[in-house]
Amino acid sequence: MRLSTRPSVYQLLYVAALWLVLLLPCLRCDNLLCYYSPVLENDKEESAFKLVVTECPPDELCFKADGHYGNHSALSARGCMAEGDCDRVDSLRLKGTGYTLSYACCYWHYCNSCPRLTGKPAPLILTLAAVAVIVASL
Repeated sequence: MRLSTRPSVYQLLYVAALWLVLLLPCLRCDNLLCYYSPVLENDKEESAFKLVVTECPPDELCFKADGHYGNHSALSARGCMAEGDCDRVDSLRLKGTGYTLSYACCYWHYCNSCPRLTGKPAPLILTLAAVAVIVASL
């Protein structure tokens, strides 16, 4: 019995589909599609407000904001903002309590959907490339 070291057609198609899904939105040159939610308390976020898809204006990115009261993450928000405003920190007073609201931007469609996932796509692309090399070497 001889084992083939070449990747199967299905493995190659799977890797190609992953590349297409991850890179195609970046190549379209359209405005980003992001999720929007106003500033909400974390424990009430999912039950009180359903995320809404919004299209960002040109030259704006998706963001995820995280509001802290001391070391406790208490607030969150999502939406679009100018690239120059990314990584900023604001003070917010809500119901008599002061919070520190920090913003993190991301650069691909729907990238602000996860509670804590924001950033540049380079690590994701590098991981996908590593998986492709591993699959190709099988």
